[in-house]
Amino acid sequence: MTTGPRMKPIRTKLAAAAAACALLTTAALASAGAASASAALPRTSSAALRAALHRDLRRYLTARHTAEHISAVSLRVTFPGSRPAISLATGTARYDGGPPVSASALWQIGSNTKAFTAVIMLQLEAEGKLSISDPIGKWLPQYPAWRHITIRQLLDMTSRIPDYIYQPAFIAAFAANQRTRFTAARLVSYAAGLPLGPAGWHYTNTDYILAQMIIEKVTHDTYAGQLTRRIITPLGLRTTCLAPYTCPSSDAARMPSGYFDITGAPPSLIGNAMPPLALTWAQAAGGIVSSLADLTTWDRALYTGQLLPPRQQHQLESLVSEATGKPIRRTTAADPAGYGLGVQQVFNPQTGIFWAYEGQAFGARVIHYYFPRTGLLIAVAANSSASNDDLADLAGAVYETLHKAGTVHTR
Repeated sequence: MTTGPRMKPIRTKLAAAAAACALLTTAALASAGAASASAALPRTSSAALRAALHRDLRRYLTARHTAEHISAVSLRVTFPGSRPAISLATGTARYDGGPPVSASALWQIGSNTKAFTAVIMLQLEAEGKLSISDPIGKWLPQYPAWRHITIRQLLDMTSRIPDYIYQPAFIAAFAANQRTRFTAARLVSYAAGLPLGPAGWHYTNTDYILAQMIIEKVTHDTYAGQLTRRIITPLGLRTTCLAPYTCPSSDAARMPSGYFDITGAPPSLIGNAMPPLALTWAQAAGGIVSSLADLTTWDRALYTGQLLPPRQQHQLESLVSEATGKPIRRTTAADPAGYGLGVQQVFNPQTGIFWAYEGQAFGARVIHYYFPRTGLLIAVAANSSASNDDLADLAGAVYETLHKAGTVHTR
């Protein structure tokens, strides 16, 4: 998720997490992008580049260890073509020590899950089983107040439906027992009956739980089953699962302890490790667990059109402005953050347009950047859900190091 069970004073940061990611990214990439306009730099050896990137990770972990309550950070960089990927990690599996974190560790990827959900929905449309123009009422008549809201509005966050994450009853239930087994209907119930919000773009996880329910209604299958059949198996994602439904219990041992560090949340949660696979509170909005290797395999397939027919790929990437909620053709300097169907586009004057998303579950943050002009893909992860979130700065530092090494070239 890009959100957590946060109190009203910190709602703004979380509800606009994707937009904040865009702003942080712009700042972090500015110096690197300016350098990109200059002549290409000499290539750095593979060993030297890995060492430089490892220093970026160490520097970030040292600087942000206390502020973000983290003990581990990890990085995966992939390139177009046959150039080998770079996978690195630093730190320990627990805040108080423990074994070194592995570059093949598993992570709660949070709202990176939403693009998986959008792709499943668009595949169903391509098969003629639904249209994203369908109103909710066609598939979920039990929510008459939302009957005219379309599937597209769920997927692009213009539905105006409140986010269950912020509702006091949900916060109380989660704080009382982090292992509570929520159903999709129960999650939606925390938002049902509340008035719709103002017009525009508003980040709400309820939209994607409703999308899950539609997928299950149309397919007569579970969301986990569709996820496995349509995406995980075809792409060979051997370490990707929907927690806890399809994750083996042994996966927990491969995950760094994930800490809840959200200012204003119930004191019983702050600074505590979250159960690694207890993600029924997230489901199709943020319940996937994966390695960074699998995540970058998925992201490259997502952005290069390997999963959808051209018409549906176009719909996936059709944007609304995160500032106004109105459709835009692409992001610009004046309107730099746009939301598609579970994906986010960012404009930076130095690097140009790229795709980015930061997912924040209650025990991890995972952010990725994909640069279409170069084919470069960066993913970084840290083991906390934190109010003081500077993970985009680490991704920006990685980009700058890659540029200085002469690895960032327009294809």
